Amino acid sequence: MKPVQTKNLFIAAVLAAAAFHAAAQNMASMPPHHAEHAGHAEHADDVFGQPGAAGKVTRTIKVDMRDNMRFTPETLKVKAGDTIRFVVSNSGKFRHELVFGTETQLKAHYAAMLKNPEMEHADDNQISLAPGKSGELIWQFTQAGTVNFACLQPGHYDAGMKGSVTVVAAEGLHKH
Repeated sequence: MKPVQTKNLFIAAVLAAAAFHAAAQNMASMPPHHAEHAGHAEHADDVFGQPGAAGKVTRTIKVDMRDNMRFTPETLKVKAGDTIRFVVSNSGKFRHELVFGTETQLKAHYAAMLKNPEMEHADDNQISLAPGKSGELIWQFTQAGTVNFACLQPGHYDAGMKGSVTVVAAEGLHKH
């Protein structure tokens, strides 16, 4: 190898190492990232809750998904710490799903669904059902706030198939 080629190769290697080091430093300073569905949906440390244990269910709520692109009920109220068994039914003729998340997470997931409509779901914060089917989702709401849910099948979210869970502080439900 000629000295000029060796020098150029050495410079390229140093520049590549520097770029790799800078990228690694940038990644190390970023907050943790949790990806699901082959990397398309974030769950930002699931500030809205966590998967619940069947033995700790405090309440059961039935939710129906319909072809008018609505959930019944669309709004729910629970208290922080509650573990809810959602008995979810699809009374329509189209596939529907119920996905919990922040508005940002749901919009990002929906954008991915538009690009990959045949995507399969297996996360604890969602259930996807064929027409006429029912299933269960057990979720523990860990802190007060609003948790959104939506159907992210292409076209359904845009048609308004979304709802919310108001999570009140445990003492917020006591009567005085």
